[in-house]
Amino acid sequence: MKFAAPCGFRQSSGAHVNHLDTMSRLSRRSFLAGSTALLAAPALRAGADDSDVDVVIVGAGAAGIAAARRARAAKARVLLFEAGKRIGGRCVTDTALFGVPFDLGAHWMHSPGGNPVAALAPNTGLEVYPAPRGQTARVGPRNARDAELENFLSNLVRAHRAIDKAGHRKTDMAAARALPADLGNWQATIEFALGPYFCGKQLDHVSAADLAHAGARNIAAFCRQGYGTLLAQLAAGLPARLSTPVTKLDWDRRGIDVYAGKSRLRARTAIVTMSTNALTAGKLEFKPELSKRHLEAAGNLALGSYDHIGLLMPGNPLVLHRDDLVFEQASGPRTAALLANVSGTDLHIVEVAGDFGRELSAQGEPAMLDFAREWLASLFGSGVKSAINRGHATRWNQEPWVLGAMSAALPGNANARRLLREPIGGRIWFAGEAVHETKWGTVAGAWEAGERAALAALDQMGMLKKPKRKRRAREPRRRRRR
Repeated sequence: MKFAAPCGFRQSSGAHVNHLDTMSRLSRRSFLAGSTALLAAPALRAGADDSDVDVVIVGAGAAGIAAARRARAAKARVLLFEAGKRIGGRCVTDTALFGVPFDLGAHWMHSPGGNPVAALAPNTGLEVYPAPRGQTARVGPRNARDAELENFLSNLVRAHRAIDKAGHRKTDMAAARALPADLGNWQATIEFALGPYFCGKQLDHVSAADLAHAGARNIAAFCRQGYGTLLAQLAAGLPARLSTPVTKLDWDRRGIDVYAGKSRLRARTAIVTMSTNALTAGKLEFKPELSKRHLEAAGNLALGSYDHIGLLMPGNPLVLHRDDLVFEQASGPRTAALLANVSGTDLHIVEVAGDFGRELSAQGEPAMLDFAREWLASLFGSGVKSAINRGHATRWNQEPWVLGAMSAALPGNANARRLLREPIGGRIWFAGEAVHETKWGTVAGAWEAGERAALAALDQMGMLKKPKRKRRAREPRRRRRR
């Protein structure tokens, strides 16, 4: 387990000091450390039925876009349905609110060297650059001193090791139970960093095994024009219907009747990429009904809470670097993180998450903006309040077709990701960040899950080209000596 840049919503999160300044710079490494087998079903013959499309994809987020691209590359007839007004799902960039790119959801591009979305970025003409490794910590209204940082880092390393050890035991437990009891003055910060900041949940509601098996996220990058902008570029040209929720999938051994908006069409297969919270809320009806096994798996992967409070603050009044990540020595769960001068602009983002973030979001945007002002004032002085030009807060828990941020497995349920990935009758596959066992909570994980589901569906329909076997050259026969 290596916690680093935020996953999913910090989108979306190890272990030695790397001072970039003499006072309070931390290294990000120090700070945060093919499909399953098909169910029994007859193979589907290409072009052998009266379906309107080969693959219907429910949801046009990262998983849906990846699945559609993969299926189209195999010459399959594809149609994407998106309930919202914009493509991208939980990875969307807005430029109207502040006049600069503001990622409403996912922002961190984890492990860019092995990230399939980052690998496609050069083809779009957008700029992807490395996220800085050094970050800032505050103790009240001042920078943390070197001795304080050493104390924090040593306790963070202990917490990492304890969760790793607990996560590899035969019996899973809540990550909170694995933490050392003597984390000192940095305990609340460590609990925030490894819980709400990493996956949107308090550690007592998170599986230690799920955290321990999360892939390394200690190196990250940013897209200057926005991660959502990059995803939208990759979706260009795909057949997508926006503001058209799929409300019912009626399937049998012959195919699927898809009810979307006021229309109905016939599909051979379907890939469902909606969030686990939307799935358990009954946003999509299945006939026959979705199995108890799938519903319980989705419930055990409920989304955490994670929101961005964007603030436009011209002139760098906080005197911070570009993309500087700031944490405080917290005294309790009422805390946050700050990403300053996003991509060198005047935009600053206060990140709120977990139980406190959920409660704050429920109170509405004005309460969220008030908290952000007061929190910044406690760290940088009351004068920063007057430096705030404009503000906007996301509220992903209230988005009707999302209902949260990123998935996190409940204690004892780390295997829920594998269970949810199981296809239904060789007709319906699930995809998204929630079914990726190591890159959960990330755009890269959702993308890979979408590609994996598409390949499984194409294989079941017989639409994947089999590699031709090379014939072995016959050796010349030797003449027998008389």
